[in-house]
Amino acid sequence: MLATRIIAIRHGETAWNVDTRLQGHLDIALNPKGLWQAEQAARALADEPIAAIYASDLLRAWHTARAIAQTTAAPLVASQNLRERCFGSFEGMTYAELESHWPLEAQRWRLRETDWAPPGGETLLALRARISGAVDAFAAQHVGGQIVLVAHGGVMDVLYRLATGQELHAPRTWQLGNAAINRLLWTANGLTLVGWGDTRHLEEATLDEGSA
Repeated sequence: MLATRIIAIRHGETAWNVDTRLQGHLDIALNPKGLWQAEQAARALADEPIAAIYASDLLRAWHTARAIAQTTAAPLVASQNLRERCFGSFEGMTYAELESHWPLEAQRWRLRETDWAPPGGETLLALRARISGAVDAFAAQHVGGQIVLVAHGGVMDVLYRLATGQELHAPRTWQLGNAAINRLLWTANGLTLVGWGDTRHLEEATLDEGSA
């Protein structure tokens, strides 16, 4: 069966990642380390055949993707469908602030209730449907080739679950490191996992944060 190879990359580090502050749809730029991580990811992919790069339009993902596009000369396309999960009223809060101001809602968030959303935010079910639809649309245009997706921690989490059959409510046991290289295979039957969490191109450890 014909397939599309996918390289999925979470954006480089931001100051809010360091502060454990939820970003969601807020447009936070990369910090100096994040810019360096983006350049390292670009260098690691310099010799890869890439038909197109699809990226979240939020700055932290877009600037990471732009570094890859400048190195590989692959066309770069922005997509709101690759944005992080919308956290509504949670956005801008640290984990500690969330526990303090929204204790009951924070508990539901930690339990990963699939049909629950933060006030003004997005459910996990809606997030999965959005990401699955976007990946299908992009990958179907490049059967037999390879594409890059640059997005966010929550998006990477969904991709891993789609590729491995993990339920949305299952606790996460895999890494979502900044600028890590993850590889998947897409066919009309869905995603399969090829490789995950490759950080050999980074000289120091990346932060692992579930949603950014």
